[in-house]
Amino acid sequence: QLQLVESGGGLVQPGGSLRLSCSNSGFTLSQYAIGWFRQAPGKEREGVSCVSSGGSFTAYADSVKGRFTISRDAVTHTIYLQMNDLKPEDTAVYYCGAEFLYGFCSISSTSGYDSWGRGTEVVVSS
Repeated sequence: QLQLVESGGGLVQPGGSLRLSCSNSGFTLSQYAIGWFRQAPGKEREGVSCVSSGGSFTAYADSVKGRFTISRDAVTHTIYLQMNDLKPEDTAVYYCGAEFLYGFCSISSTSGYDSWGRGTEVVVSS
């Protein structure tokens, strides 16, 4: 049973940066595709980015392309979401999810992701 933990959220001004982290309490996630999703108040959870188990495949929502970068560190078993040029519309609770899947990932749906963290809140405001 995975125990995903997100961290790194906070309050940032528009144009600022944050780096979110997702880990499995220090245990490996090497067999899992990891997706970052976010949910703003009153809205459905939407996909932001994902990375395949080996790290060779990534995907991004159009709204974050060129601003966010996902990566995974095989040594620390941590998946990062570097968020630059943040906008007020990026305000949401960000969740990481894990799917037992090799070579591919998708953010078109939350289905397939069967383990989730509790989320970390990102607020972009001046």
